[in-house]
Amino acid sequence: MTLKVEQTADLTEPHAIRRRVFIEEQGFTEAEEWDDLDSVSVHLVVRDGGAPVASARLIQDGGTGKIGRICVLESHRGRGLGAALVTHGVAHFRDVPCVTRIYLSAQDHAIPFYERLGFGAYGETYLDGTVPHRDMELRF
Repeated sequence: MTLKVEQTADLTEPHAIRRRVFIEEQGFTEAEEWDDLDSVSVHLVVRDGGAPVASARLIQDGGTGKIGRICVLESHRGRGLGAALVTHGVAHFRDVPCVTRIYLSAQDHAIPFYERLGFGAYGETYLDGTVPHRDMELRF
């Protein structure tokens, strides 16, 4: 599989992936998943043979970038797609002169994954829906 992260203005594909992963698989509610931030975000998608299989969104708030809604369809996990999305997000924000910090909200089980990509956990564990999360950051 050729790995290529692309930006998309069409929310159809990222929304379909997020629905399958976060709502159908992980049990988040519609209200927990959908918010007004999609309209001010950069959306990333990875396709396999033209079919969307992974996505994430990037949000900038002043000097801070946020990588969020990182998800990979179950059929494509373990192939480096999540790492590719995060790496692409970090590169995107490194190109924005005022951004000096990137953060994300990690599900507890994924903390070691993000640590391998250079993020450090901070603060207390909290629930997002019913899933324990912890904030993580990367400064440059």
